[in-house]
Amino acid sequence: MSEHETYTKLIGLLEERGARYRVLEHAEEGSTEAVSALRGNAVEQAAKCLVVMVKSGKKSKRFVLAVVPGDRRVDLAALKALLRGSYAGFATPEVAERLAGSVSGTILPFSFDEELALIVDPALLEQPEIFFNAARLDRSLALVTEDYIAIAEPRVEPIAL
Repeated sequence: MSEHETYTKLIGLLEERGARYRVLEHAEEGSTEAVSALRGNAVEQAAKCLVVMVKSGKKSKRFVLAVVPGDRRVDLAALKALLRGSYAGFATPEVAERLAGSVSGTILPFSFDEELALIVDPALLEQPEIFFNAARLDRSLALVTEDYIAIAEPRVEPIAL
């Protein structure tokens, strides 16, 4: 799936479900802090999305789309414990981009791949609205958090440091 296909799929889903959101166009940027400044949102309102691989034994591994507030980091130890894994680390950029359907820095807080489990830190969901790059470096969305939860149906667990 190309980035524009992922963007189109997301917008279609939000429209179909009647989500309250705004599209924000800006200069190309993938860094959470820098893009938050361009969008004018507080960094803690940004959904930082990272793909994590959790191994359970030698041959079993799972991938998680970990979503945390932009001013926090993903707690790999918490994810490892949560999924009863023996190791947790960030997926390679190639694997992350394949599973997410977009390039690093534009990964959505939605999973469109059954191989990618979605886990969100509760601190992000305290915000009335969340901001994220929408599978494109030049476009972001501001999405009402209540609508995000209803549509994405994330597993909510403390996974941020």
